[in-house]
Amino acid sequence: MTDNSQALALLVGGGPAPGINGVISAATIEARNRGVRVLGVLDGFQHLAELDTSKVAPLEIRDVSRIHFRGGSILRTSRSNPTKDARKLDNVVASLRELGVRWLVTIGGDDTAFSASRVAAQAGGGLSVVHVPKTIDNDLPLPGGIVTFGFETARHVGVSLVETIMEDARATSRWYLLVAMGRKAGHLALGIGKAAGATLTLIPEEFAGERLKLARLADVIEGSIIKRRALGDENGTVVLAEGIAELLDPADLEGIETAERDDHGHVRLSELPLGNVLKNELRERFAARGISVKLVAKDIGYELRCADPIPFDSEYTRDLGYGAARTILEGGSSCMITRQDGKIVAMPFADLMDAKTGRTRVRLVDMRSESYAVARQYMIRLGPTDLADPLWLQTLADAGKTTAADLRARFGG
Repeated sequence: MTDNSQALALLVGGGPAPGINGVISAATIEARNRGVRVLGVLDGFQHLAELDTSKVAPLEIRDVSRIHFRGGSILRTSRSNPTKDARKLDNVVASLRELGVRWLVTIGGDDTAFSASRVAAQAGGGLSVVHVPKTIDNDLPLPGGIVTFGFETARHVGVSLVETIMEDARATSRWYLLVAMGRKAGHLALGIGKAAGATLTLIPEEFAGERLKLARLADVIEGSIIKRRALGDENGTVVLAEGIAELLDPADLEGIETAERDDHGHVRLSELPLGNVLKNELRERFAARGISVKLVAKDIGYELRCADPIPFDSEYTRDLGYGAARTILEGGSSCMITRQDGKIVAMPFADLMDAKTGRTRVRLVDMRSESYAVARQYMIRLGPTDLADPLWLQTLADAGKTTAADLRARFGG
């Protein structure tokens, strides 16, 4: 018999991702079927860090049996970081003890996993913790290219948005600069851009290792616009990963010095006007040469995070939630739950951590992969091969109202 005085708690940290409710549902059902009391903690670590145990509710099977269809999180979420303050870390442990929590299942990204592991360490042997990794950025280093839950739904919704915007671009002869989420890695932007057939997709990995200037980034987009004009088209759609903003010289991004940061110290990339800065730069360039280009900057991100999960994520998160409850109630701890080759596998935190930083390693887009090479083949980009034919080079120069020498200097290699 299970000691009913001990409870399994569930909490969510970080940004929303489609499928969170599926994890909550499956974990709750499995725990209750084993006779374990389940508590849902609202707003991540936020209230526990203030010794407030009132924002906790018991969860029963009837409360969660159909929530897996819904986006968002019935437990809400926050980026509260108790590891920044020793007092808050102690408060979280004390709050969990007061609630009788023996097992803690967290749902979130690497920051939430790190916070949970620190809470477990602070509690000594009195608390087991298992983490279910989620991020629409798909940047956690899961083995074999396994996607993180929520990514496929976010890509699906993102592609639908971009398809509609592409039609608007065609109908109104506009260029859209669409900034998609992706702090460190470009998986989501590339997945959306490639599937939708966007004119151009730019991700941080393309510019890794260089001190990125706004002029360099604008050159790539300008080349695409010039090439489209030479082909007879006055419209296009560019998808950019928001993480590119972190690579740019701060002097090139208006307002970056005062950008708001979250509790983990990350700049809120939604506060950085990457699309607008590029729009203004490109507009000025073309206007100086007597060309009017209609440019629109738009962020696509918040529309994706709380979308209802597609069947892939509904099924995937049922496995993960079940696996989290089973693993932790059978003695597992300090691990992340994954699905590999149809099996639920608990991976020790240490296997996913960077030994130098103590944080979860970031999975980047493999720029050498065939998948990325195919994406590049279908983008409209101006490059060295366009400069080899003198007649085509002159056509491009005429389309951009510039000179062949200028194009060679900027796109020759």
